[in-house]
Formats: sequence, C-alpha cells, structure tokens
Amino acid sequence: MAQILVLDDLPEAVLLTKRILEQNGHTVHPFTEEEKALLFVRHHRVDLAILDVRLKKMNGVDVLAQLRRISPATRAIMLTAYPTIETTRESLRLGAWEVCTKPIDTQELEEKVAAVLGASG
Repeated sequence: MAQILVLDDLPEAVLLTKRILEQNGHTVHPFTEEEKALLFVRHHRVDLAILDVRLKKMNGVDVLAQLRRISPATRAIMLTAYPTIETTRESLRLGAWEVCTKPIDTQELEEKVAAVLGASG
C-alpha cells in the first residue's frame, strides 16, 4: 500500500484522516507543522500528501509548491473547510490531483485517495 503524508494544523483532523487511511492498509505519516512535514519529504519516499489549505505558518498551497520542488512524483490532495474557486484553481495548477472539503467524509476521502493512487502518470 501507499506511503501517505497528512498535514493539518488540527491534531484531531490528522488523527481522523490517519485512522481512515490506515484502515485501508496505507502507512500514514501525520504532521501538524509544515516545516517538519517538508523535512520528512526530503528524506523519505511519499506517494501521496494530503494537505490542509489553512495551516499555522504557511497555507497549504505554498506547502504544495514546495512539495512539488522537493518531490515532483508525490501526488497531492488538498483539504479545505473553505473551498474557493481561486484556491482550487491554484492547487490544481500546482499539481494537486483532487480537492476534498471538510468536514472529512470517509467515503469521499477513500474514493479520492484510491483514484489518485490508481491513476497513471
């Protein structure tokens, strides 16, 4: 199964996402701090990053831009409780494969993760 990084400023959101993904057999690396998540990606293979748009120090779109420079092969799904056309467009432009809205819907997250991991290219 996949190596998945989860970054959200809310520990309970990280734990919920981690629990959902681990039930599907994935290995999940949870983070609440942007710098630690990016440092992890520098030293470990990550198949998929699930990034919240609103974080403590940076926004998720900025993290996505750095992630793409560090590990271009890592796919990404953005999470947001405040979906806007601008955020969605910028996320997709920077290489996010999907955008999920919060509160997290288990079925939607599982389906999008499966689709992104199963996609070729």
